[in-house]
Amino acid sequence: MSVSDDSVRGFYDELAPDYHLIFPDWDASMARQAAALEDLLLPRLGAGPHRILDCSCGIGTQAIGLAVRAHDVVGSDLSPVAAARAAAEAAARGLRLPVAVADMRLLPFTPSVFDVVVCADNSLPHLLSARDVEAALLSIRRVLREDGLLVLTVRDYDEARRTRPAATPPQVSHTSDGDVITFQLWHWHEDGERYALEHFQLLPTGDGWSVRVRRTTYWALTRGQLTEFVTAAGFTDVAWHAPASSGFYQPVLTARPAPG
Repeated sequence: MSVSDDSVRGFYDELAPDYHLIFPDWDASMARQAAALEDLLLPRLGAGPHRILDCSCGIGTQAIGLAVRAHDVVGSDLSPVAAARAAAEAAARGLRLPVAVADMRLLPFTPSVFDVVVCADNSLPHLLSARDVEAALLSIRRVLREDGLLVLTVRDYDEARRTRPAATPPQVSHTSDGDVITFQLWHWHEDGERYALEHFQLLPTGDGWSVRVRRTTYWALTRGQLTEFVTAAGFTDVAWHAPASSGFYQPVLTARPAPG
């Protein structure tokens, strides 16, 4: 495992206990996102329930929401802390969510076992080279059945590459201890495609604030770049769904494994 892998895993290991605080209401977000994803799945695969792998499950935002909707969901994540929390959060809601600690470039599942693979929340752009992106998509392709579906969500990097934002707007989550404020600073690399991210959380502590800072790096892949990668990995029927039409908070790519 490279230093980059250790950095990404460490970022999410540290963030996992506080990840839900980026949402004003995490359970409402789970339900809303699962409904939007299901609206993309059902017209393409039928009513289901479907066997779904969330290969970047984090603490379970999409996986738990889809399990609530009676799908057979498995979660995997590079972060053991996040994966363990996803399983625990599912169990607390009376759901079964098997999880595995796994790198999406080498998924530890038998071939053609899933109807759907979800890779959401801008997870794929943590991979910073073409070789690693290709490896992840080939790994996903291997575990999908021939008539299955890839569902991939990323930030709108076409717009970000044009405007090169330096920060994200603050998000506020209301807790019993007070408001938690989350925001990000983006430090763009000279190549104009990759950026170092600083993730800030301000938590109330009596008459002051506790500041938590985590750091990671992303590759701001455009829709054109991702379409090329997905097609080269053996997918067809590639389509993009904007938030205005899908109801999901990020652009969503769907694709089917190419025959043969």
